[in-house]
Amino acid sequence: MNNSVTAEQKESHPLIGIVEWFQPGKYERVTQVLSDLKELGVTELRTGVSWADFYAEGGREWYQWLLPTLAKEVKVLPCFSQTPPSLGVRPKTAAPLVQPKQYADFLDIFITELGEHFEWVELWNEPNNRAEYDFTLDFGWFKFAEMVGGAAYWAKQRGKKTVLGGMSPVDPNWLHTMFEHGVMQHIDAVGIHGFPDVYDQQWDGWEANLAAVRQVLERHNCPAELWITAAGFSTWQHDEFKQLQEFRSVLRAEASRVYWHSAYDLAQPTTGGVDERAYHFGLKHTDGTSKLLYRLWAQHGIAGLYNPSYIKQDFSFGSEPYTLITGGAGFVGTNLAKRLLESGKRVLVFDSLVREGVERNLKWLHDTYGDRLEVYVGDIRDLQTVKRVMHNAEAVFHFAAQVAVTTSLDLPINDFEINARGIINVLEAIRAQDNPPPLVFTSTNKVYGGLEDLHFVPNGSRYHPTDKNIKANGISEQRPLDFHSPYGCSKGTADQYVIDYARSYGLPAVVFRMSCIYGPHQYGNEDQGWVAHFAIRAIEDKPINIYGDGKQVRDILFVEDLVDAFLLAQQYMPQLSGQAFNIGGGVTNTVSLLELLDTIGEYKGEKIPLSFGDWRTGDQHYYVSDIRKFRQATGWYPRHNVQQGVAKLYTWLCESRGLEAPRLLPVEMIEEKKETTQKVAIV
Repeated sequence: MNNSVTAEQKESHPLIGIVEWFQPGKYERVTQVLSDLKELGVTELRTGVSWADFYAEGGREWYQWLLPTLAKEVKVLPCFSQTPPSLGVRPKTAAPLVQPKQYADFLDIFITELGEHFEWVELWNEPNNRAEYDFTLDFGWFKFAEMVGGAAYWAKQRGKKTVLGGMSPVDPNWLHTMFEHGVMQHIDAVGIHGFPDVYDQQWDGWEANLAAVRQVLERHNCPAELWITAAGFSTWQHDEFKQLQEFRSVLRAEASRVYWHSAYDLAQPTTGGVDERAYHFGLKHTDGTSKLLYRLWAQHGIAGLYNPSYIKQDFSFGSEPYTLITGGAGFVGTNLAKRLLESGKRVLVFDSLVREGVERNLKWLHDTYGDRLEVYVGDIRDLQTVKRVMHNAEAVFHFAAQVAVTTSLDLPINDFEINARGIINVLEAIRAQDNPPPLVFTSTNKVYGGLEDLHFVPNGSRYHPTDKNIKANGISEQRPLDFHSPYGCSKGTADQYVIDYARSYGLPAVVFRMSCIYGPHQYGNEDQGWVAHFAIRAIEDKPINIYGDGKQVRDILFVEDLVDAFLLAQQYMPQLSGQAFNIGGGVTNTVSLLELLDTIGEYKGEKIPLSFGDWRTGDQHYYVSDIRKFRQATGWYPRHNVQQGVAKLYTWLCESRGLEAPRLLPVEMIEEKKETTQKVAIV
């Protein structure tokens, strides 16, 4: 697809609005959507007014609250549809009316009570879609014509402009029928809908569809405007890049207005018979997390959505080899890509960009190293895409994952598909190569479970193990696996698949069971990336919540030291393949949550206020990696202690926000050692 546009085209896009239907009583959702529209700079909202709900218990009061609330922030296009079952030829909301005049009567009542809050009215929703209007009960569309034609006439008498409910699918013959039935003489705008590659599988493009409708209008000398009253793309197959593409496409449509469907995904019912596509059209997920299109729109505005060159789905390396990094726009992937690109290597970043903040990492990589970087925005669950990006890989680092324990508890199937099925796709794509590239896979210390059989005693600000060997060396790879939480299960499954593929198929592959990693380009939250999360909250003067008592101990590893370990794993792959290694800061780089917050407080210059919550499932009181196995095999060890690493992270977080970083430590304390005992090769 050619997405190139001129500056003039950027300024001439249609008026853009959002579609969102509100269920009666969902007051908080209304408030949230209005807040989102404000962030996006959107001033137009198309929403449904259910005639059936209006006369249900509490319905009138709902709309008497809804319309004024919306109109304070946006211009509202109310779409009036849904027959009260008692008034239809059949008792359902899609039925034609026994007495079509009653639709105009309802409109008159609504305009009398709430008409000051809107200028336009839309007359029915998708009238040529049987699910919205059962035309099999209205042979020849005579009842519909009488209903809408009368309502359009009366709305004009009441000073309103009228929109004919959007065709779905686009059907010029149906519009011609409306002219023949006399509906169009009081219509000011004609709406069409389009959902390319979702419902409209045979899609001719916006240009062709609009031209066909415009031809009918011109044939009848009709001056009505042409609107797209619903356009959208469902991310039910996890393709947020395609949603962005379709939004860019509709911006180029020659329509007066476009309403994008919709603000939020819909919660799926628990009963069967669900069309999965219908529930994923939102700019945001049901939990309020934003999709790629929303984030880019909020950051750059409409004009900034045209052709961001760092977000793409192609690469031009040809037959030249490259290093493939799945999840490469994440913070670990970004730091690895940086090291490789600086050394002159070619890198292909494969990432779905679903995690908030990663698009900023990708832009930074592109702007800094664009000539050697390629990007493919895609999902690890798509086997064919994974095979495509694997084709000329000479080395693979697999970081793409669902990374939060809490998210896995809420959405265990999603967690399994990304983490467990995702690794199978990667392994099969590697196995399909004539010369399988070596793989480094990042697992987690959560594969060892909650360590309930071990005893830890609190002493001051942290827990200490009573086992002297663990206190001296940490948890080793000899520890039995004991998966806790869906996240632990999915990552542990992936961990074991990698080891078994190395054994069963001879694939060169290594597993890193990682402890807590931190460093620049990390956009942490309380579920993952907690070191950065604490620092970000402190810098932004936001409250910090701790689960448990805060005395939990972790070994934390600065990301540059992790990158050293990655490259050594590839260098020593023949000796290491088929093995798992615990990777972290080790016993010399431990910190409790409370101790870390004290350090951050010193950098900020004030004590950090805290609140405490219940312990979370599978949360370990103490976890410190025994890193001796990998050190003995490669000579690797962490070069940054806790103070040095956290100082660098805090400085980067300040600078990335345009803030002056405090002088945290004497310069000599944050300088890296000039020489190390290991020699790190670039793969």
